[in-house]
Amino acid sequence: MKKTIIAIASTIILAPTLAFAGVEHDRNDSNNVTYTGPVEAISIDSLLADTGMFTEKDAVVDGKIVRQINKDTFVFSDGSSEIQIELDDDIQLLQPLTADTSIRIFGEYEGGKTPEIEVDHIQVL
Repeated sequence: MKKTIIAIASTIILAPTLAFAGVEHDRNDSNNVTYTGPVEAISIDSLLADTGMFTEKDAVVDGKIVRQINKDTFVFSDGSSEIQIELDDDIQLLQPLTADTSIRIFGEYEGGKTPEIEVDHIQVL
């Protein structure tokens, strides 16, 4: 009787683990969509108009990386203004970025003492 109860309990506990053991969970292969149509980008000036401590909003900005501050923090310019950007660790590009490379960044703008955009995705233009 004890062996039967242990066998049933083990089956109930291990069944979900065994069911998912063969499933691949690769984020890079799931829903990899490349869109090349128009996107509504905003200017850095319009973002910097609201630098409140609790300001957070999605942002799409076109421009160039001007300089690097540290490993994942850069200064980004749209030609008229500059803002600090922070790149997510999972951003990978097939080509290196230079000061002349025009890019579009997608991320979240955060106001405060040092306003910045936390970049989720970069598109080379």
